Amino acid sequence: MKSPVRAACSALAICLALLGSTVSGAGAAAVAPAAVRTAATSGTSAASWTAPLSTRGRYVVDAAGTRFRLKAGNWDGAQGSWSGSGDSNEASSHHSGQNSHGIPLGLDRVALPALLADFHRLGLNSIRLPFSNEMIRGTAPVPDAAVAANPGLRGKTPLQVFDAVIAALTADGFAVILNNHTYTTRWCCGLDGNERWNSHQSTRQWADDWVFMARRYRDNARVVGADLYNEVRRDVWNDPNWGLGDDHDWQAAAQEAADRIQTEANPRLLLIIEGINWTGLPVDGLPHGRPTLTPARTLSHTLLVSGKLVYSAHFYGYTGPHHSGATGLGETSDPRYQDLSREQLRAALRDQAFFVSQETGQHFTAPLWISEFGVGADEHGAAARTWFGNLTDYLADTDTDFAYWPLVGWSTDGQGRPSGDSWALLRYDNTGKRTGILDGDDWRATAWNRLTTAPQKTGPVPRTPAWHMLTLDHRDFVQSLSARALGDWDNGARKAACPDGERLIGLSHTRGRGLCTDAPTARDLRRPDGVPQVVRDERYVPAGGDWAPGYSKLQCPEGRFLTGYSLRGERVSAVLCMPARGPLGTGGATVWFDRGDHRPSGDPGGEFAYGRFKGQCASDTYAAGLAYTTRLGHQGTPDALLCRPLS
Repeated sequence: MKSPVRAACSALAICLALLGSTVSGAGAAAVAPAAVRTAATSGTSAASWTAPLSTRGRYVVDAAGTRFRLKAGNWDGAQGSWSGSGDSNEASSHHSGQNSHGIPLGLDRVALPALLADFHRLGLNSIRLPFSNEMIRGTAPVPDAAVAANPGLRGKTPLQVFDAVIAALTADGFAVILNNHTYTTRWCCGLDGNERWNSHQSTRQWADDWVFMARRYRDNARVVGADLYNEVRRDVWNDPNWGLGDDHDWQAAAQEAADRIQTEANPRLLLIIEGINWTGLPVDGLPHGRPTLTPARTLSHTLLVSGKLVYSAHFYGYTGPHHSGATGLGETSDPRYQDLSREQLRAALRDQAFFVSQETGQHFTAPLWISEFGVGADEHGAAARTWFGNLTDYLADTDTDFAYWPLVGWSTDGQGRPSGDSWALLRYDNTGKRTGILDGDDWRATAWNRLTTAPQKTGPVPRTPAWHMLTLDHRDFVQSLSARALGDWDNGARKAACPDGERLIGLSHTRGRGLCTDAPTARDLRRPDGVPQVVRDERYVPAGGDWAPGYSKLQCPEGRFLTGYSLRGERVSAVLCMPARGPLGTGGATVWFDRGDHRPSGDPGGEFAYGRFKGQCASDTYAAGLAYTTRLGHQGTPDALLCRPLS
């Protein structure tokens, strides 16, 4: 979410946690005005796709396996607009003088069909629709004035208006992605009570709300995604983290909510997980920065239903890799993104987020959605204008999914004065007259045209082998429906299992990390009616087939492959074996990893256990057994895998 305009912070505490402010311009850039082309000339149009959406490697695809690039805008308002001070009933107390009344902006001045027609003219096929948890619970109807141009919405609560907007969007061919933007209906972005998903509620309640929303729209196939939480960041005292296992662990919380959505509400939804937007105090000399998606390199997400994970990130010119965006008190000497050269910017973007889609065949590989970026139509600063061109060029050159912030705003003249949001692509005065990027004299149009019409991948996307991590860092990690159906298959042990259709192909010597895949063919190896088998001893090691002399071995019966394992502390306890749909190879080789890394060349799947010894079978093999020892000097941790040819 774009931050409010502030020339300086009024209180040091707010400055130190403020995650966005504006920067004044330093001169006009020579960018000629241009009108936006009024039809998309490439890619998937709003109506020419079939729900639901899924993922194949770095791409989002529709039900037919055809590329669906998310070309989206943020239609904000339902997440709230009150600035946090002053009378909440006065427009002047709301962001850019726009009182949204907790519903999408513009419904007071433009009929829904006209708004949607303008979205089509921008070349969009999807809408990110922010909401607040407060909106879900509101029972008071919105004022009649808030829906003056849409009288059929009178008397409805904000959630009922949200329902009507979703119905209209999807009926008109748009894909809709729900975004839990805030807890309260208050504008962002510093100490506003919305810093974390659980700032004012438990993680369980937050996930409960997601189950409610996912169920509410599950019969509408064009509601395609759940964007779990917006701009997770530091509060006054604490940072969010990625993998520590406490109640500030965003990686684990997102995993939990995604799991519950898939098992309790709607397994067809894309699950969209944004990186961490800010940690630390923005003070020179103290650690601080914008981790974004960098932690996913060594700890990614593995969903119960594969092919649904999308990663996302936000980029604004006035922030930076280590710059909060504050101006005045709380501002550091770190460069902003708009201070970087074109190549420096591209390097920073790759490092912070774009690696997840550019580095294929890794456990973290997924589509990347830049779900917020933007700049003002009234921006005269050369640095900010250049940054916007450089960013949109990079989005175009990398064929990346995107969503501009914001889509709709108010105006009383062409530049949004004296009220309204000049950042909006489309602005409407109180008579419904439109100004903005569709109407000429908007410097952003050149960059927008380039972004929306640049060549991109279209058509069928081949199935891509999947790679996924398992982790027993803090709790069970059974990502298989068939394994869950067994119940507690090793009571008292920490258990992990690969998603159905994948096999275990790598393990770490310590810490309980695993790697799963369906490489090299992206084919489900399971027998259709197969049930996982728990193996706890050496009964399936054949006479004369001791592939790890002196070590205890847990080996699958012939025709079965490893899909899971359990540990008691660090010690091996049991393995899961799944029957294959056809004959499997025998023989094979032992891969030892008790004293180093033993993985195939080319690093297929990537670094799944950073800093730990690990072993991995080749991509054209399967793991048939696991060896360990508890003799003096050993801890019973995994030491070797039996790797056999797939056929």
